[in-house]
Amino acid sequence: MSLRITVAADAATAPFEQVREQIADQARTGRLPVGHKLPTVRGLAEELGLAANTVAKAYRALEADGVVETRGRNGTFVAAAGDAAEPAAAAAAAEFAQRAHRLGLDRAAALAAVQEALRAAYDS
Repeated sequence: MSLRITVAADAATAPFEQVREQIADQARTGRLPVGHKLPTVRGLAEELGLAANTVAKAYRALEADGVVETRGRNGTFVAAAGDAAEPAAAAAAAEFAQRAHRLGLDRAAALAAVQEALRAAYDS
């Protein structure tokens, strides 16, 4: 299995987000299995014609989402994304609920805000 990424320079989505999204999708669907070693930041940047900082930003976002894990000098590997996704989503939801409550929103207004955000994220 190999990592396949294409970056469209004319896309509305930033290059780092294109890289992040494609790696996350490939990990989620199993095209990149758990434990698969990703290319180095510099190696992938050269392959894609991007700045190393762009790829590094994508890798950091993937690590924060639990999709990949960095093992020091050994490299970056696909993590068990499914194991981290639900707890991370639950934590984000709890944080949102607390903030909405502090802002004085009632349940209906908070739920409407979540539904609109979900609609925007999933229907784009």
